[in-house]
Amino acid sequence: MKIAGSFLLLLIAVSGFMVVRTRDVTAQTLALSFYGLLLAVMFFFFQAPDVALSQIVVGAVALPLIIMLAIARMKHKEKTKSSEGGQ
Repeated sequence: MKIAGSFLLLLIAVSGFMVVRTRDVTAQTLALSFYGLLLAVMFFFFQAPDVALSQIVVGAVALPLIIMLAIARMKHKEKTKSSEGGQ
């Protein structure tokens, strides 16, 4: 039991490091979602299921979705701005 908890915490540390080190924004958002899921698993493992459910909703679903929508909107604005400027 102690080894599994230690391995889980190590995995969370590595995935958090990978979120920071990833340069591509889309890949970073997916890594952030994976990091949120790992945190939810950790909360379940350490017997905090209410916090884990909140983490799944916010950290693994809502936050990455909001980031991806913001990126898509910025790319759309850049595309329309460049097409208007070129005419």
